[in-house]
Formats: sequence, C-alpha cells, structure tokens
Amino acid sequence: MRSLRLTFVVLAVASLGLAACAQHEMAMAPAPVATPAPAPPPPTLYQRLGGQPAITAVVDDFVANVAHDRRINRYFRHANIPHLKMALVNQICEATGGPCHYAGPSMRAVHHRMHVTNRAFNALVSDLVRTLNKFKVPAAEQKELLGILGPMRKDIVNV
Repeated sequence: MRSLRLTFVVLAVASLGLAACAQHEMAMAPAPVATPAPAPPPPTLYQRLGGQPAITAVVDDFVANVAHDRRINRYFRHANIPHLKMALVNQICEATGGPCHYAGPSMRAVHHRMHVTNRAFNALVSDLVRTLNKFKVPAAEQKELLGILGPMRKDIVNV
C-alpha cells in the first residue's frame, strides 16, 4: 500500500512538474504575430468610371453624338437604337470589369457587310472621346477604356 501511495505521489509531482514546464515554455514562446489583412484589390475600371449609371449616361450621349455625325450616322440608319444602347452598356460594363454580360453577336458578325472604313471607325472613336471629355472622364481611364475597345477595330472595319 505504501508503494502505491509513493507511486501516486511521484506521479502527482511529475504531473505538476510537467505542467510547470509547459507554462514556462508558453510564457517564453513568442506571441503569435497577427498577419495583416490583405489590401483590398484596386478598383476596376468599371468602378472608376462610376458603374452602370455612369456608363449608361455616357452611352446615351455617345449615341446622340453618332446620330448627329454625318460622317457615320448612315451606318446606324436601320439600327434599333434602344437595343443598341443596351448592348453597348452591357459590352462596356463587362469589358471594364462590371457585373454585366454582353450576350450579343460578335463584332465581326454585327458589322458584316456594313462596309465600315478606318475613317468611319476613327470618327466613331472621336465621338466617344468627345463624350468622355464632356463627362470629365480622366485621361488614364479614357486611355484604358480605348485600349480595351480599340482591338475591336479588326472585327468592325471590313473595307
């Protein structure tokens, strides 16, 4: 019985010693370093342009410019203007990182047999820049937007 009590006392002392060592190690361990939260992603061009309401306003003004531009308005003579505006808003919204989805046909299919020239394309870009300037879109955002839309030239110009 005495040996059982002795064993119990030895186990109790050993347990206390281990607990004390563990607490000492924890006290000596460096405090965990809080990792900083990741920086939020930079705003998309869509956000910098002002989102869908701003894009819609730009498209409305741009289409009005095109309608008054004798150099190119003939290309839009038979266009369904409300549908055209909606498609342009969706296309620009999606291309700039917004939540919209352009579900229309390809630019090549839309402009097939329209005989669009480089001169006409440049006039269209000029009308767009006029609108962007009217809305005071900063030069960096204009450049980025035109950089996104510019490659469409190869699918639109077909003469």
